[in-house]
Amino acid sequence: MKPTEQQPLVYFENAAGRLLEDPAGFIRANWSGSTYGLADVRGLFTHMMLGLQRRGWSRILINQLTMRPFTHQEQEWIAQKWLPQAVSEGGYRHGAVVVSPEVMVRLATAYITTQSQSLAITYRSFETDAAAQAWLLQQPSSPLKY
Repeated sequence: MKPTEQQPLVYFENAAGRLLEDPAGFIRANWSGSTYGLADVRGLFTHMMLGLQRRGWSRILINQLTMRPFTHQEQEWIAQKWLPQAVSEGGYRHGAVVVSPEVMVRLATAYITTQSQSLAITYRSFETDAAAQAWLLQQPSSPLKY
């Protein structure tokens, strides 16, 4: 790394995962392989939206490689409450998901992304962080640039 390059800044962490502000203009959400509950999931998602609002960004790179599947209650909360709010109030427009090798994690995530079809958001799934980041960087960094 060159001395002038900036590293992503960790701004929130709990049992569910870690959120970083990437200097390239997006939130990095790295899910944990630890044990966590609904309150941890809500906390992580709430801080994703707050990070987007604070920075005026519209993009999140979501790394699910070590994540456990969402519970039904978590899926419902994300799809029915958080996601519509993140789009309307947080400016969330593009999500690049590095998918888990676990089929149950993929299915739980697929439920949420299918619920988002009526919202102004685009999701893409990737096998690697590099591919996810490359796609995400092609998208507008701010919802105001539309």
